[in-house]
Amino acid sequence: MSLFDICLLSLALAMDCFAVSMVSGVIMRRFIFCVTIRMAVFFGAFQAFMPFLGWLGTNYFSDYLQSVDHWIAFGLLAFLGGKMIRDAFVEEEECHHFNPRKLRTQIVLSVATSIDALAVGISFACLGYKSAGQLGVPLLVIGLFSFVMAITGNALGVKFGKAIAKKLKPELVGGVILMLIGIKILVSHLAE
Repeated sequence: MSLFDICLLSLALAMDCFAVSMVSGVIMRRFIFCVTIRMAVFFGAFQAFMPFLGWLGTNYFSDYLQSVDHWIAFGLLAFLGGKMIRDAFVEEEECHHFNPRKLRTQIVLSVATSIDALAVGISFACLGYKSAGQLGVPLLVIGLFSFVMAITGNALGVKFGKAIAKKLKPELVGGVILMLIGIKILVSHLAE
C-alpha cells in the first residue's frame, strides 16, 4: 500500500471519528479544550490500535490465504464502505442520552468508532504486512488523521450545529473512499 493509499484509508476511518465528534460538539454547544483533546486522543489511539489487533490475529494465517487475499481485502473494504454509505442515508434519532464530556462515554465512543479499523488490520495481514515494524507508519497516520478529524469535527459541531452534518454526510465520503481503495487493490492484484 502506498502512502497515498494509507492517507486515503486513514481519512475514511477518521470519518466516523469526525461524525461522532461533530455530534458531540452539537450536544456540548461550546468548545471545551480538555474534553475535546481527551476525546481526540482516545479516538486516535483506538483507531491506531484496532488495526494492529486485527493484523496480529490474522498475520499467522496469511500464508494460507495468499491466493485469495486480494479478494478478502476487497470484500472487507467494500463491506465497510457499503455500510458507511448506507449509514449516511439512514436517519438516526437524536441521541441526547449520553454526555460526551464523560470519560466513560468517550471510551465507549472510541471503541465503537474503531471496530471498522479492526477489519482494516485483517486487510493489512492479507496485503503482506509481515512484521509489526511495517505497520508503524500506517498506524501512526491512521491515529493522527483520527486525532485531527476528531478535533475538527468537534469544533465544527460547536460552531455550525446540526446543519453541517446533514449537508456534509461524512459517512458517505468515507464509505466511497473505502470502496475505491478496495477496488484498486482488487484490480492491481488481478492485473499481475
